[in-house]
Amino acid sequence: MDSTQLKEILDQALNLQEIHCKGEGSHYEVIAVDECFESMSRVKKQQLIYGPLMEYIKRNDVHAVSIKAFTPAEWARDKKLMSL
Repeated sequence: MDSTQLKEILDQALNLQEIHCKGEGSHYEVIAVDECFESMSRVKKQQLIYGPLMEYIKRNDVHAVSIKAFTPAEWARDKKLMSL
């Protein structure tokens, strides 16, 4: 599996504003952006992203996933900070 396939799986399962995936082999980083994260705890955000990936984790196609979930406002702020 590659990061493009991972993104397609998440895009099909979740209706989020933005999803960015990078990584290779079985280790990936996911950045998800949507208003739905506004009222969610950190654990709930991660559970939402992990849900569609559980089949692939069980098969060991995906071994490690780093998840960062942002609201659009948080994402806009973090993108500005990263560009400094």
